[in-house]
This record gives sequence, structure tokens and C-alpha cells, in this order.
Amino acid sequence: MLLAIAYAHAPLYVKAVDGTGLLNDVLAFLHQLLINNHARPMFAFLFGYSLVQLLNRQLQRGNDWVSVRKLLRRRGWWLLAIGFVHVMVIVPLDILAPYGIAALLCVGLLRAKDRTLLWLSGIALVPSALMVGFAMWYPLSEGTSAYEAGNIVPEAYGAAELLMGRLVSWPFGLVIGVIMVIPGVFAGIWAARRRLLEEPVEHRTLLIRISVITTAVSLLGSVPAGLMQAGWWTAPSGTSVLVASLLQPFTGHFGGIGLAAIMGLAAIPVIRRPNALATALQALGQRSMSLYLFQSVVFVTLFFPYGLNLQHDLGLAGATGVATATWLASLLIADLMRRAGHRGPAEILLRRLAYR
Repeated sequence: MLLAIAYAHAPLYVKAVDGTGLLNDVLAFLHQLLINNHARPMFAFLFGYSLVQLLNRQLQRGNDWVSVRKLLRRRGWWLLAIGFVHVMVIVPLDILAPYGIAALLCVGLLRAKDRTLLWLSGIALVPSALMVGFAMWYPLSEGTSAYEAGNIVPEAYGAAELLMGRLVSWPFGLVIGVIMVIPGVFAGIWAARRRLLEEPVEHRTLLIRISVITTAVSLLGSVPAGLMQAGWWTAPSGTSVLVASLLQPFTGHFGGIGLAAIMGLAAIPVIRRPNALATALQALGQRSMSLYLFQSVVFVTLFFPYGLNLQHDLGLAGATGVATATWLASLLIADLMRRAGHRGPAEILLRRLAYR
């Protein structure tokens, strides 16, 4: 999850993301197939899954539904607050606050019928895909990428100007972020009720079906936009660009869920024979919020004008390399923290705020 997020976010810090060269074109194609609008629904799916896990743990400890609902809502409010601080202090790119709002909206639906959850997920997917698709359409029609159009590195970096700009834009970004994640959250709640990822051996057949179907749909739907983004589909018609732009985020939603299912299948041999890499990955997952914030600090330090200002020096290939290195560093840090018996500072803070 954190690797996918790093791949999705790092190019937003690079000005010359549409560089030349075969490697840059190949990566532009692969990003459309596997990363763009795939990482977010994967994270949303896992977030919805985690809400059910939290609910079940609290109920098993003897807490009633009313107290658990209040706890989950407090967590939502504090996620919103932490996300706000993240945007104001570090970088104007945040996923914590939208998930905080999503938690507040979805807590009341944790006991809804399966049919209701699936219908809500499907209905919410329509405005989500349309919104992202039209945001993709304009840069593609102009021959640029959504990464370049969505670049977040400021030209001017006076503290007052930066803060005011973020204060003005944050509410709009928050609304957009919530619309984009809600469909995956509902799907994650549905999957968690069946313990698909906690018991992958028992659900192996279903996970295989989900992986194959969603991945096939995602790849087929993302190929047209990928060919255009890489410059391999020259002079597409206006209709083709519009259809490709709408199709990619719609099918990418299924691809994100497919990625989660593939990870569930990958866990099966690890369950039977644990290894050091799996232990480190588990440690990273247990500290995911802290290491997500670590990504922001690294990217700001490398790319912002008041950091090393590398925004003009790296293309998509360089940004992908930075994302990979940052994730590997996160993996090492998480494992060292595990060995030392330290939990993530952000996780500790959220727990103290929500459970007091």
C-alpha cells in the first residue's frame, strides 16, 4: 500500500515529469496500468476493511455498539485533525483527512446489509470516476500528464502565502478526496465481514477469482490511456481521449481492489513459512501512518524550493526511483522500530487521542 502511494505521489513533486526517453515512456504506460487511480482505491478498500476489524475487536472485548461507534467517530475526527496539520505544516497533499471524513460517514453503515453496501459502492463509484476522468481528460487532450497538471510544488514559497493558499484550497480538496475514496471503503467493509484477507487460505478460490477478474478489467480499461500517456497512440480523436480518460479511473477502482486480493494470495505461503521480509512488511503495515508522513517529509525535503529543489532535475523515472528508495527506507525503519519494540509515533498519538 505505501509503495503504491509513493509511486502515485512522487511524480506530483516533479516539474519535468513528461520527459523524453524510452524508460520514461514505459513508466508512463505502467503508471496508468498499475498505479494511477489504483493506489487510492486499494488504500480505501483496506481502510474500510480496518473499520470492521476495529469494530470486531472492540465488541469482542465486551464493549457495546454505542460506545464502539463513538470510538470510531473520535478516530475519524482526529484523523481529520491530523490530516489538517499535515497539509498546513508539511505538504498540500493528504489522504488522512478524507479517510477521517469517510469514517465519520461510514460508521453508521457498518451494520448495514451487504446488498446496501454493494449498491452504495457502485453508486458512489459513478461520481468518483467521472470527477477523476474529467481531471485526466484535460491534460491528456493537451498532450500532457495528470501528474504535470496536478504538480503541488509551489513557485513562491513565502510562509504566509503558502499557508493562505493551503487554507483556501484544503476544503475543496477534502470534498474531492472523500468522493474518491468512499466507493472503496464500502467494498472493504463488505470484504472484511467475510475475513477475506485475514483467512486467505479458506478464501483462496474467491481471492483468485477476484484477482483475475478485477485485474483483467483494470488492465483492459487502462491500456488506452496508457498508450496516450506514453505517446504511443499518436493523434487520438477527441472522443477517444474522453472515453480513455473516463474508462481508466473507473476500471482502476477494480484494479485497486484486485491488488489487495493479490496481496491476500501472496500471504498464503508466508502463513505457512514466515520469513524476514514478511516480518518487515508486517512491521511497516503496523506503522503505516507514521511512515506515510515520513514519505511527505522526504519528498518535501528533496523537491520543494526550501529543500534541495530537485523538482526540475528528475522526470518520471527519477521520481519513481525516489519513491522506491523512500519505501525501502521506510521498510528498514519499520523493522528497526519493531526490533527495538517501538510503535509508530503517529499511531501512538492517534490511539491516545481517540481512546482517552
